[in-house]
Amino acid sequence: MDLGTGLERYTERDWQTTTEGTVRLALIGLGWWTVDVAIPAIEDSDLCETTVLVSSSTEKAQNLADEHGAERGLTYDEYHDGVAADEYDAVYVGTPNAYHLEHVETAAALDKAVLCEKPLEATVERAEKLVAAAEEADIPLMTAYRMHTEPAVRRAKELVESGFIGEPLQVYGNNTQPVLEMIPDPDQWRLNPDVTGYGTSVMDLGIYPINTARFVLERDPVDASARMRSEHEAFADVPDEFASFTLTLEGGILLSCTASQNAQTDTHLKIIGTEGQLELSPAFHGEATLHVSKGSLRAEIEETDFEATEEMREEFDYFADRVLTGAEILPDGRHGLDDMRTIRAIYEAADRGETVEIDLENER
Repeated sequence: MDLGTGLERYTERDWQTTTEGTVRLALIGLGWWTVDVAIPAIEDSDLCETTVLVSSSTEKAQNLADEHGAERGLTYDEYHDGVAADEYDAVYVGTPNAYHLEHVETAAALDKAVLCEKPLEATVERAEKLVAAAEEADIPLMTAYRMHTEPAVRRAKELVESGFIGEPLQVYGNNTQPVLEMIPDPDQWRLNPDVTGYGTSVMDLGIYPINTARFVLERDPVDASARMRSEHEAFADVPDEFASFTLTLEGGILLSCTASQNAQTDTHLKIIGTEGQLELSPAFHGEATLHVSKGSLRAEIEETDFEATEEMREEFDYFADRVLTGAEILPDGRHGLDDMRTIRAIYEAADRGETVEIDLENER
């Protein structure tokens, strides 16, 4: 693929295999992301509709159901009891990390397809149980990586595959945000290790450059080194208010990343090759611009109207496309589980102060 082709095909749905049918969704967990981003994305989608909303509050679930034209609002207990199970085909799990497993297990028991937010769970062991539950029930399970259907990321992947930048050599990533400004509550779940998992900055933010690099380069990590520290009192229970880590990917490619939940918002991913480089900047917070350079060539591919809601719309329609046709899903549950194993290794490397090997092939 040359750059001109990439510009012409920027928003093309190269993944779409059907335009027929509708997947009815139950949305599990009605936090700000689900309400402000996921619901509008589904309303704008071609292949999805929201029919059931699930929350801890009956009043909240039903009020939002009425507001958005859904058929039913349920409590978590009612969902687990199978109430209104005939009114949806699939579930979107948007709860905090440590609650994903129970909701996926119920979906599996009800024979419903699942789109589960990342990270897949709070720990590798719980993520393994989640994937096993889906596989034993033979239900479709997708990990919700919206970067996989982000047009700028897909064009970057095609440019790498075509050899446009030569052989990839190095990758640099960053993902930071001021979480206490966004949610001014020191007791929020992202700072609670019982709910978030191994930590906060790598689990919630570092996962983006890790997975996007894996997707674009089609290379998996083989070892990890890391350093972390927490200074602010709100981060006392998690090790990574600030984190830096390096992964060696297959073929010797180095992926060097930083992540923080207590810094100015900034996102980027740069891939340097023997003949050129690609940079997504901004990259991960609901907007993406692809910068390309090769010799004297400098170009920018940007779609200014393609923000978080549009990214989620593409993700939901991709999921529905696969559910309706039975086509293979990527990223599936095992893809998300590989990221969990990689993240565990990063935290272990920081704790031990040494490089930790990652053998995904033998763990699969």
